[in-house]
Amino acid sequence: MKENNVIADKSKVFAIRIIRLYQFLQNDKKEFTLSKQLLRSGTSIGANTREAIRAQSTKDFQAKLHIALKEAEESAYWIELLFETEFINNKQFESIYFDCNELIKLLVSIINSSKSNNLQSQS
Repeated sequence: MKENNVIADKSKVFAIRIIRLYQFLQNDKKEFTLSKQLLRSGTSIGANTREAIRAQSTKDFQAKLHIALKEAEESAYWIELLFETEFINNKQFESIYFDCNELIKLLVSIINSSKSNNLQSQS
């Protein structure tokens, strides 16, 4: 995986959005539990993607991206809960949820491509 790539860039932008949402939820909505969970999972996506860039092996690369994918799925869950409990409005939800799902799709695509490439190289 190249250092300057779409998933690394998008996951960092997403993490920044999550941090800003966390600040909003803490300061304006006085919501402390769900927002903290979202902060952890939402920023972890980029951290694990960044670790994958320097992976020691294909297996390590895939493992890091699997963790990033699980964190993205968890983030989607917290975003859904924040919306369904009316801590964020529809516009906020749709915007950040779309970005989260885009990350999920990219991660799935990269993982599947890596698995396919790894199988081909073993043949």
